Amino acid sequence: MPENQNIEYKSLWRDEYLKWICGFANANGGTLFVGKDDNGEVVGVKDAKRLLEDLPNKITTILGIVGDVNLHKTPQGDFIEIVVEPQLNPVNYKGEYHYRSGSTKQELKGAALDKFLLQKYGKKWDGVPIPNVSFSELKQETFELFKEKGIDSKRLDKKSRNDTPEQLLNNLKLIEKGYLKRAALLLFHPDPEKFVTGAYIKIGFFRSESDLQFQDTVHGNLFEQVEKTMDFLLTKYTRALVNYKGLSRIETYEYPEDALREALLNAVSHKDYAGCTPIQIRVYSDRIKIWNEGQLPENWTVDDLLQEHSSRPYNPDIANAFFRSGYVESWGRGIEKITEQCTAAGLPAPQFSPKGSDFWVTFRKDIYNKEELSNRGLNERQIDALLFFKSKGEITSSEYAEKYNVTDRTARTDLTELVEKELLKKQGETKLATYQFPIRK
Repeated sequence: MPENQNIEYKSLWRDEYLKWICGFANANGGTLFVGKDDNGEVVGVKDAKRLLEDLPNKITTILGIVGDVNLHKTPQGDFIEIVVEPQLNPVNYKGEYHYRSGSTKQELKGAALDKFLLQKYGKKWDGVPIPNVSFSELKQETFELFKEKGIDSKRLDKKSRNDTPEQLLNNLKLIEKGYLKRAALLLFHPDPEKFVTGAYIKIGFFRSESDLQFQDTVHGNLFEQVEKTMDFLLTKYTRALVNYKGLSRIETYEYPEDALREALLNAVSHKDYAGCTPIQIRVYSDRIKIWNEGQLPENWTVDDLLQEHSSRPYNPDIANAFFRSGYVESWGRGIEKITEQCTAAGLPAPQFSPKGSDFWVTFRKDIYNKEELSNRGLNERQIDALLFFKSKGEITSSEYAEKYNVTDRTARTDLTELVEKELLKKQGETKLATYQFPIRK
């Protein structure tokens, strides 16, 4: 059996291998074999009986845990098996904290160590109390905004309008032992960057991946960041189609406003603020990409994310405050809601791309792009026709037949299939019928 996140092979014993045992104990547990090569083949180990006596004492004395040490005898030689159970409390090797990730061991330092220790003690990063910050330093206008939105959404009782900031924060469980939690500062302080590096949002418009045309940075507390960012996205970075119904002016945005807001709120709630890197939004002519630093729960895939409809807020105190204020409509439907709104607007379903500590959400402007059309099972001729005739807005069967040198019957068959897939709309019932592109806002 090859090495993996739960198995490690060593041909001989060195005391430094206690680091590997420490890594197993801090992760999901595992087994270290001494006397096997990298392929798991027995090569034998010298002084196996002595190791059988010494190793349990070393593991207990240096790491403070109990390991199950077993001796195995084979014709190829003796080998030692050390079984390590996952530990509830953090384990250190001479002051160093090691962690088994995949088939490698890493020493945790800095922000990664802080995150690990908080998780072991059942805390989240946004739930850590911060000393020497008073209620008077928080922004009163944000509390008023929070109360009005919460009352409008019926998440707060009307009596909450008279609550003091301290009462509101107590109700939101954002105070611990008299100290404000980090989440309280991010949500209500006028300048949370005094306490959290990188707690802001960057927006840029790109002609290509490397051609940045213009950009903005959005500062302030998280409620202000969401409002200011949405205003930038809808008024500066994208266009609105204006229609009139009677005397009423109706604006339809290139992307569903609620879907963009939900994705932005997800990025804010799931961002790993310990990473000190701002949320980044890249706007292109045909798509918007929203990035935040943060990971899915361990062993999750994109399918898990879509099935659960929510990736479990990395910052639950922040997520709860957005929910109580009415910014978020319901728990656990964020991903589903974004997808439904884009589909209803005639746009492709957004792409959710977690990779390492990077989490991307990509909105695409319309479905008439090669990747999306290929996913719908079209042949190359149909894809080319949709991309070629898109700017014209319609196709006739004779144009299709001429361009691709096929019979009228083949042309009509291809175009009928596009109608059935709701990629075109047929106008007329004769051979002179036109096949029009649906209006996709």
